[in-house]
Amino acid sequence: MTQTPTAHTSAQEQARAQFTVPAQHPMVTVLGSGDSLLRVIEEAFPAADIHVRGNEISATGDPAEVALIQRVFDEMMLVLRTGQPMTEDAVERSIAMLKASENGESDGQETPAEVLTQNILSSRGRTIRPKTLNQKRYVDAIDKHTIVFGIGPAGTGKTYLAMAKAVQALQSKQVNRIILTRPAVEAGERLGFLPGTLYEKIDPYLRPLYDALHDMIDPDSIPRLMAAGTIEVAPLAYMRGRTLNDAFIILDEAQNTSPEQMKMFLTRLGFDSKIVITGDVTQVDLPGGTKSGLRQVQEILEGVDDVHFSRLSSHDVVRHKLVGRIVDAYELYDSKHGTENGGHKPHGKPTGAKRSKGK
Repeated sequence: MTQTPTAHTSAQEQARAQFTVPAQHPMVTVLGSGDSLLRVIEEAFPAADIHVRGNEISATGDPAEVALIQRVFDEMMLVLRTGQPMTEDAVERSIAMLKASENGESDGQETPAEVLTQNILSSRGRTIRPKTLNQKRYVDAIDKHTIVFGIGPAGTGKTYLAMAKAVQALQSKQVNRIILTRPAVEAGERLGFLPGTLYEKIDPYLRPLYDALHDMIDPDSIPRLMAAGTIEVAPLAYMRGRTLNDAFIILDEAQNTSPEQMKMFLTRLGFDSKIVITGDVTQVDLPGGTKSGLRQVQEILEGVDDVHFSRLSSHDVVRHKLVGRIVDAYELYDSKHGTENGGHKPHGKPTGAKRSKGK
């Protein structure tokens, strides 16, 4: 994308920038179907005037806003040159990243284009990528560290991205097997006796891990890989007494581990293995008075070499936009009322059903 020099009108303290979209990029890829992408930019910068004529785009307004609009279009063009289409969500996240960098809320080391074009895994016609800056840093931390904790609210991609990295590591022969585990704790509801075999009893707790696997690996090959021990999905209790070598190990729903279980799991680490532990400390389903191992481990291992804590927030939610607002609303309510996740904080006595959760 080329641009004319920015023109300043000192009397009105305004600036003007003009961009030329190269002929090889149809304007619909830049503006979106029905100008949907352009509307996202206009809504983010309501004080600026943005006009399109042919393949020329001009922006007039506050110098700082015009400079940001210029950067937004530049980042969009960098993404489009990779062959990846821009979406409304991607434009919104690009603007948020650039504004955070401009306001000093981010160190600005990574650009939106770098975040949005980082491919983790291509499977069955779709590519899995980070969608936010924190997600990219989480994925990068998995590459750099032996043990990584992904802590954040539901919908931030903690488990999904870890699964994608595990499958990538298996396919590139960095590890010989994938081990997926989670504690078998009900989300508030008391499910009672489950009929069937042992695997049928534990299946409801592990089903989310199977669902993610089916997104990333040919479903027909999963039974074969599991029969060979290349992929193992098991409750956390099955990890006791083992040493896990040459493996990519993921502990999901780690907020529902006790301190003893967390220590047991971490000490399963063998040679040439990698561990990713994911959880949401605002959705603990342990009996009242039981301390979450995920909460405690942050106090114990913070700063230990080769252990990394990646913390995600409502800004990293990649589900429906309303999910992020719900997370923020609960945090605001808790801070005002001294509650935990909208309810009373436990005081050491067992309590009844608490709350549902999801990832």
